[in-house]
Amino acid sequence: MENSKTFLCISNYFKGADFLINLKKLGNKVYLVTSEKLRDKPWPHQHIDEIFYMEGQDVDWNLEHLLLGVGNFMKSTKVDAIVALDDYDVEKATYLRENLRIDGMGQTTGRYFRDKLAMRMRAKSCGIPIPAFCSLFNDHDINTFADTISAPWVLKPRSEASATGIKKIDDKESLWIHINEMGNNRFKYLLEQFKPGDVYHCDSLISQSKVIFSLTSKYLATPMEISQGGGVFRSANIKYNSEDDKAIKKLNEEVMKGFGLKHGAAHTEFIKCNEDGQIYFLETSSRVGGAHLAEMVTEASNINLWKEWAAIEDALVKGTKYILPKVKKEYAGIVLTLSKFQHPNLSSFSDPEICFRVPLEYHAGLIVKSDKQERVLELLDDYGNRLANDFTAVVEQSKVTNLH
Repeated sequence: MENSKTFLCISNYFKGADFLINLKKLGNKVYLVTSEKLRDKPWPHQHIDEIFYMEGQDVDWNLEHLLLGVGNFMKSTKVDAIVALDDYDVEKATYLRENLRIDGMGQTTGRYFRDKLAMRMRAKSCGIPIPAFCSLFNDHDINTFADTISAPWVLKPRSEASATGIKKIDDKESLWIHINEMGNNRFKYLLEQFKPGDVYHCDSLISQSKVIFSLTSKYLATPMEISQGGGVFRSANIKYNSEDDKAIKKLNEEVMKGFGLKHGAAHTEFIKCNEDGQIYFLETSSRVGGAHLAEMVTEASNINLWKEWAAIEDALVKGTKYILPKVKKEYAGIVLTLSKFQHPNLSSFSDPEICFRVPLEYHAGLIVKSDKQERVLELLDDYGNRLANDFTAVVEQSKVTNLH
């Protein structure tokens, strides 16, 4: 096909079908590298030229084997772009690009979107407000932090996705107990002051180093709360052009510019502190948000983040101009929980505002939309209570996984 390009996509999770489909519809060759465990997932095979499988998942892939495999593949096929579809794939994609000299984000910039310590150090150097933090490399630095920054604090894994592995700490003695339990792995964590407040996420598209679309939403139950105590995840976009909306979008632009994301999709989180009212940067990622937030964004804005990200990648490689579709300004919200039923019957939820039902096994979830934010919030409160009473599975904290 004339002007057809070849994309190698990497995904450790079953996600990104709309991305893969649109890349193919735009006239490209599409190859996917994923985990062996995902072989039986319903990938859009008719839109993928070939799928390659790797043993292990998340950080378990052997990067040297991956490089050898892709290197052998490139003997007969020229790869024009490598795209990471999930958090855990960013390192893999940057490693391949660096070794195979393929255009795109390199390993240094990639760390700003995966390593929470690198994120904070970069944000600090760019003058972006962040909670006080400390690496765990040096005992003196840790003690100084604990003696000067008031508790509570949180210990965060530097490279886990979402809120996985975060521990809240209330005193210095407990802090050192946890650090000592980590042993030689302590360098993989960071220490940060816990600032209670409302957590927001800004989901955006970037083209030619500019944020061309963004939608600000507020977690009504945060990923950290869900991973720590279970329950019902809820989020909804906030009032357009409100003070918080304008402030978060401005800060999001500063993050994207400072971190050097030139094109693609981003999911960035902020917190508005209860104590001082200031908005602080928490973390970012160079991918579409999980937990079906992409579908929520689509319903509120008419922008399918996966589809448009593919179009941006396509335009970049082909040297053409990307044009964003017309954006609408409505309101949408999601309610989602781990379910005790494999296929939960949600037929009792029948309001006309329902526009999407989460199709995953052992998940119960709905997305609603309206031109009135108040109606969305009303439904999310009602549905959250009903799901908690009738469907939510009680899962040990250690076994709670990301709501993908």
